[in-house]
Amino acid sequence: MKIKKAIVYLVLLVMANSFGQELNLPVFTQYLSDNNFVVSPTYAGIGDNLKIRANALTQWVGIKGAPDNQSIYGDVRIADRSGVGLSFYNDKNGNTLQSGAKVSFAHHLILDYYTKQYLSFGISYNLNSFRINIDNFNTTYENPSIDPYVTDDRRTTNHNFDAGVLYRNRGYFLSFNVNNLLDKNIDEAIRKLEPGLLLNYQIYSGYTFRGAKSSGLEFEPSIFYQMFSSDKRSSTDLNFKVRKYDRKEDYYWAGISYRYLNDQFFKPLNIGPMVGFQKSIFYFGYAYQVTMNDLSGFNSGTHMVTIGLNFLQGISNCPCTQSPVH
Repeated sequence: MKIKKAIVYLVLLVMANSFGQELNLPVFTQYLSDNNFVVSPTYAGIGDNLKIRANALTQWVGIKGAPDNQSIYGDVRIADRSGVGLSFYNDKNGNTLQSGAKVSFAHHLILDYYTKQYLSFGISYNLNSFRINIDNFNTTYENPSIDPYVTDDRRTTNHNFDAGVLYRNRGYFLSFNVNNLLDKNIDEAIRKLEPGLLLNYQIYSGYTFRGAKSSGLEFEPSIFYQMFSSDKRSSTDLNFKVRKYDRKEDYYWAGISYRYLNDQFFKPLNIGPMVGFQKSIFYFGYAYQVTMNDLSGFNSGTHMVTIGLNFLQGISNCPCTQSPVH
């Protein structure tokens, strides 16, 4: 009975992901690998002059056709108060394939120089390609031909925009992001199940504070909230990170993340540890999430690896673009 229940649960999840895939790429803990640009375009240009992060994520390892995602993010400061960013992604969920790119721009303002209050605005243009991989479809004696509704890969290309605002006050940060501002045009005759309202909202907030000066420790509790306008479903991540710096400003870090649907706080979707380090210009991070539902007995969890490089390190003339880390 448990096996049957898990299979039904898996089918529902895959269907939900397939139809919701174009709503937004799945956000796991990529943004916690010192890459807040994953969450919002407002972070473009904050920190080192050129920061690159590459992520590889495999969900529900052990289940055939489970989602896989690869992405690369880069952002760089231009002038003293602005930044640009670029990201590419490839996402596979069963027989559905998605790839695309985002181009972002952010501008940063000083609200108060002495109390280190800054306000940032960002916008992204999104290009997304979505298709069904019919190469994996096989004919049978009962069904000698492929359904004509899924011929030609059902490929579609969508254009959209994200916009966000970010407030920072010393170690405190709060960002509000609106993703997919435009609705999608859908051929109602053949694609009735696809959502046309792609709009979703994200809030990311936290506080970074230091321990004793001699300890080299830095602590960062944070929260990430996401809500979809189409069906009002929402989820929350509760996170906590610790960094340990040495005299060369290199550091090691560890943390944990707890994700749940907002009407099921005591029934987490997943929970897992994270570790990583930065040595000179090189960055590495690893995250693991344990599935906390009926699929837990059929997979070994979700694994994510992040590698990165920080180039052209330098301090801007404007503190509004200086790194918020340490």
